This record gives sequence, C-alpha cells and structure tokens, in this order.
Amino acid sequence: MFDARLRPLIDPPLDAAGGRLARAGVSADAVTLAGFACGLCAAASIACGAMLAGALLILANRLADGLDGAVARAGARTDRGGYLDIVLDFFFYGAIPFAFAVQNGADNALAAAALLLAFYMNGASFLGFSVMAAKRGITTDVQGAKSLYYLGGLAEGAETIAVFLAMCLFPQWFAVLAYGFAAICVVSAVSRVVLVARMLS
Repeated sequence: MFDARLRPLIDPPLDAAGGRLARAGVSADAVTLAGFACGLCAAASIACGAMLAGALLILANRLADGLDGAVARAGARTDRGGYLDIVLDFFFYGAIPFAFAVQNGADNALAAAALLLAFYMNGASFLGFSVMAAKRGITTDVQGAKSLYYLGGLAEGAETIAVFLAMCLFPQWFAVLAYGFAAICVVSAVSRVVLVARMLS
C-alpha cells in the first residue's frame, strides 16, 4: 500500500549508490545474492533467539533488495536478474515466519502457518496477474521500473518489513502480529483476485 508512495523518497539515494556500485564493477545479481544471504542469516538469527541481529539483517536484506534494481538500471537489466530478485524475495518472506516457529514452536507455530498460508495466497494472486499482464502487454511503472507487473495491494513490501521488524522487537507479540497481518494479506489477495477477474473478463 505504501510502496509507491515511498519510491520518490528512496529511489534517488538508491540510484546514486547503485550507479557507484555498477561503475565499480559490482553486478546486480551479486547484490541480490548478498541480500539473500543476509535474509537467510536473519532467519537463522531469529531461530536462535537473536532478535536484534535478526532485525538488523532484515534491514540489510531490504537495502540490498533496493540496491540490486538500482545497479541493474545503471548497468544492464537482465531477465535472470529480475527472476532472481522476485524468487529470492519470496524465499526470504517465507523464511522469517518459519524462523519464529522454530524459535518457539509451542507459541508461534500455528500463527506462523497462518501467515505463510496468507503469504501463499497473496503471492499467487500477485504472480498470477503478472503472467497475464505479460501475455497481454500490460505494463506499469508505478512501483518503478520492474521486470514484471507489480499489482498493488494492502500488503506489500513496506508493510511486510515493518511487521517483520515489529516481530523482532516484540517477539512476545509474534502470534498477534502474525494473525493480524495474515488477515490483511488475505484481504489483499481476495481484492486482487476480484479486481483481476473483472479486468480479464
């Protein structure tokens, strides 16, 4: 919901940093993979109970996720890069709730499962439309220059990261936060399905 509004604020510094990395010979794929490594380390930290480290590594993952696109725009954009970017993002989004379930299965497992189900629904509605949009030649740059069509919703990247950080800072509230955000994701997914069904009729 807030991603498009944040783009004008975060894109200029990211583009400047991405340009410097590209000129230094750093590839967008390398930034993507480094960010994914940070995401996996965040999940491992959370699973071990190191919540502050997990929060910092989540921020590092998101910084890399913004930088890889900036590096690609300054250098060469590739289909492989776009594919790795979205796929590894989804891997990361699934790893964090799973890590909380590992860390405290008795209190967190069911809430984590509910959140993962909601993520699955949201991701399916998002990626399903991206396929149809590519088939029909539908494009948008509302979320910036992307490799696939980004259909907005209530639950997007900014909201997800805010919730992940809140979970790290207040792990005792994980279940409440997970159930609440799962509900938002389900509403977002259902609204996308309704919207797309009308668009494609």
